[in-house]
Amino acid sequence: MDFISPNVSALSPSLTLAVTNRAKEMKANGEQVFGLAGGEPDKDTPENIKQAAIKALENGATKYTPSVGLPQLRQAIADKLKRDNNLEYSIDQICVASGAKAAVFNALRATIGAGDEVIIPSPYWVSYPSMVEICGGTPVFVETTAETGWKITAEQFADAMTPRTKMILLTTPHNPTGAVYTEEELRAIGEVAVEEDILILADEIYEHLIYDGLKHVSIASLSPELYNLTITVNGFSKGYAMTGWRLGYTAAPVEIAKYIRLIQDHTASNTTTFAQYGGIEALTGDQSFIADLREEYDFRRQYVYSRLCAMPKIKVVEPKGAFYFFIDVSELEMTSLNLCNKLLERYKVAAVPGIAFGNDHAIRISYCTSLDVLKEGLDRLEEFCKSH
Repeated sequence: MDFISPNVSALSPSLTLAVTNRAKEMKANGEQVFGLAGGEPDKDTPENIKQAAIKALENGATKYTPSVGLPQLRQAIADKLKRDNNLEYSIDQICVASGAKAAVFNALRATIGAGDEVIIPSPYWVSYPSMVEICGGTPVFVETTAETGWKITAEQFADAMTPRTKMILLTTPHNPTGAVYTEEELRAIGEVAVEEDILILADEIYEHLIYDGLKHVSIASLSPELYNLTITVNGFSKGYAMTGWRLGYTAAPVEIAKYIRLIQDHTASNTTTFAQYGGIEALTGDQSFIADLREEYDFRRQYVYSRLCAMPKIKVVEPKGAFYFFIDVSELEMTSLNLCNKLLERYKVAAVPGIAFGNDHAIRISYCTSLDVLKEGLDRLEEFCKSH
């Protein structure tokens, strides 16, 4: 008898986690590894946030909260969305989850079922297709290219739709490419969604990390019609260096929010209680950490871009957000997994194969690590490119 659900039997392990785990294993064995694969800020959580959680813990914040999160935290999120994103939500429309990853899954689980198609621009964050498949839906990939800045166009969106299309997954700033959609581009995509009555899942977890004077735009803010079609996902991991805290959230139309809450009721219940007090402080306390983080990452971004542009046999588009480079390595004439394995085992540099994101002609490197690690890692990547 086959005891495994058909919705999960075909799932593949996360290659991003696989690379990270292999690099950690090598370090544990005494090898020096230059990690360019990570997806989390190298900074510690700001002290005021940690102290807020410590104080809450000491004051007995160890019991259940409402499954959707503390009312104070949801109010702080609603205030943030109004202040930063021009979005009006009541706290009943907000659900706090155990990370933005869980928030994405809850949103999909509440809306996607058997036979539903979800349009996913490719390259994509590694877990999107698997999450859709777990829900019984079908991922429909739309290829983007370096020439278009790794962004889906409204025309591509319209061409990819079928009578079964229910949602498009839209990520800005984008992982793995660092692409940032402009207001004009979002309006064009939004017009197609409104015309065809297609849901939008807007993953905005990297919103604070945007460079070159560009501005983050929430697609839900562009019209009442788009507001009613959009589930906005965000969290605390990237902008506040709180990856291990596992705090994310959805802001959704009332009817969808109701079912997201039911899913949370019957699965995780609430996220960690005292961590939620850290989230309140993150949103209501001193915000200077974000600007400092963005400035430092912008410096690293420019350094890495200058180095990559000088390397043979690779091509790269300058990212405008997040903290990744998606590098075209097709001239090296090997699969991205083979390339990353050789890079790690022979040159002690950890990068993520592009096949994890739907593109086998690229690799992803991250610049959320120290300049010393970046310099040595890039020296070794350059040596690899010259020798192959």
